[in-house]
Amino acid sequence: MKENSTVKEQSLRPQPVARTQTPAPTTPSSEKCDDQLDERICAALHAGSEKKAIDPVVLDLRDIASFTDFFVIFSGANERQVQAISDAVYEQLKKADEAAARVEGYKTAEWILLDYGDFVVHVFEQKARKFYDLERLWRESKRVELPAELTGASPSSLRKES
Repeated sequence: MKENSTVKEQSLRPQPVARTQTPAPTTPSSEKCDDQLDERICAALHAGSEKKAIDPVVLDLRDIASFTDFFVIFSGANERQVQAISDAVYEQLKKADEAAARVEGYKTAEWILLDYGDFVVHVFEQKARKFYDLERLWRESKRVELPAELTGASPSSLRKES
């Protein structure tokens, strides 16, 4: 596969990927990220926030699941934003030499899944997120508290409320 392939190309022609143990380079966003989280998860959260992802959530599954440690969940307002968020996460982690083992759902963009082994990124269209409700399904998991700059809770510079 080409070195600079997109998430779309990867999802259409997935190939096995050799996992590396190289840690992601420290970025300004990972310095502010929670101590509980791996730098790669912080990089994914930062990439999602750059694309204005709605309601980011991280679920800690280490105590209740054996297939992964964390779920990172984002929403997008429409298919294009869902694809843009997944592209940003994929590219940010690719720069850190962390390739997704599997990408699913890119074409329909209702629910895109990026599997990184020890964490899985879910990017939903808003209606699909409400329908599948992973937070309820995995309610026994611990919800990781995220910094305001990654959740969109900080006031916007574009819109001022009166």
